[in-house]
Amino acid sequence: MAEVAVVDDSQFMRVQIREILEEGGHTVVAEAENGKTGVAAVREHRPDVVTMDVKMPGMDGIEAVSELMSTDPTPVLMLSRYTEEGADTTLDALDAGAVDFMRKPDGEVTASLVEYADDLVELVSVVARADVGPTQAESGGASVPAEAAAPVTTPERLSAPDLAAAEWKTPPTLFVAASTGGPSEIQTVLGALPGTVGLRTIIVQHMPEQFTDRFAARLDKIAALDVREATDGDRVGPNEAVVARGGHHLELDRDLGDRLLVSLTDDPPVHSVRPAADVTLESGANAVDGRLVGVVLSGMGRDGAAGAERIADAGGTVLAQKPETASIGSMPEHAIETGAVDGVHPPEKLPEAILDALDSARL
Repeated sequence: MAEVAVVDDSQFMRVQIREILEEGGHTVVAEAENGKTGVAAVREHRPDVVTMDVKMPGMDGIEAVSELMSTDPTPVLMLSRYTEEGADTTLDALDAGAVDFMRKPDGEVTASLVEYADDLVELVSVVARADVGPTQAESGGASVPAEAAAPVTTPERLSAPDLAAAEWKTPPTLFVAASTGGPSEIQTVLGALPGTVGLRTIIVQHMPEQFTDRFAARLDKIAALDVREATDGDRVGPNEAVVARGGHHLELDRDLGDRLLVSLTDDPPVHSVRPAADVTLESGANAVDGRLVGVVLSGMGRDGAAGAERIADAGGTVLAQKPETASIGSMPEHAIETGAVDGVHPPEKLPEAILDALDSARL
C-alpha cells in the first residue's frame, strides 16, 4: 500500500483522512495544514502520494501542486467541494499537475467523508501509481510547469486546408475516452484540432456531474470547436463537441446526416462508472454513418477497450495514447491489447494522427 502525506487546513479533516487511509492499509507519513508546509513535508518524507485540500490559507492547493510538479513531482489527489467555485479551482489544480480529485464534504465537523471511505482508499492507491515525472511533462502528460497552470494555454493548432467540412457527404465523428489523468490530455488533443474539418466530437471523461459543465466550458475556451456539456436530445453538428454529463451514460441514437442525435440515460454503471466510454463508443459504432475515429487516453481500468473494438469492426480508426506518457496507462493498454488499435502516440501527436485518419478516408 502507499505512503501518504495529508495536506488540509482542517485538523478534523486531517484526522479523519488519516483514520480512513490507515484502516484501508495505507500509511500516513506526514500531515500539513497548508500548501507551504505540505511542500516541505513532501520534500522531507518523500511519500508515494499526497492528498491535497484546494482552499487553504497562505499557499493554497493549486500553488502547492504547481511547486511540487516543478521541483518534486509527486502524485497528488485533490479533495474538492462540489461547488461551482470548487469545480473551477479543482480543474486549475489538474492543469497544474494533480492526477485526480474526489469529493470533500462541506463543513468542518462532519462524518460524511466516511461514506466515501472505500472510494478514498482505492483512489489513493490508483493515484499513487501515476507517473508524474519530468519526462511526462515534456511529452504532454499530466505534469506541467507551474507557470502553465493558469490560465489554460492553447496548444499549437494544426491546419488542414485539404479537409474542408464541405467535402464530407456525412461529417466525420471523433470519440475521445479518458479517466484519471485525462483532462489535460483532452485539452492537448482538442486544443490542437482545427475548427474547419467538420468533426462531430463526443468526449467521455470520467468526472462527477458537478464538474463536467465546467470542464466543457474550459475546453470551449481553448478549442477551435464549439464545446458544451451534452444534454438529453442534443444534436451535435460539424465542428462541435460535447462532453458527456457526469452521472449519465451518453448514447448515440442516430445520425441525422449532418447532426448526431444523442441521449442521456440513467442505466446502471458500466465498469463501475457512469458515463462509461464503452456505452458511448458501442452506440456510436451502431448508429453513426461516415468516418469514425476513436481515441483512448489516460485512465484506470478497461473502459473504452470494448468500444474500441466496435469502432474498428465498423471500419473506423482507433488510436491510443502511448501508455508510458499517461498518468495511468491502464485504459490505453487494455485498448491496445484488443488488437483494434491502429496507432499509438503521445498526446501531442494524436491530433495529427486524427487528421491523417480523416485524410486517408478521402483517398
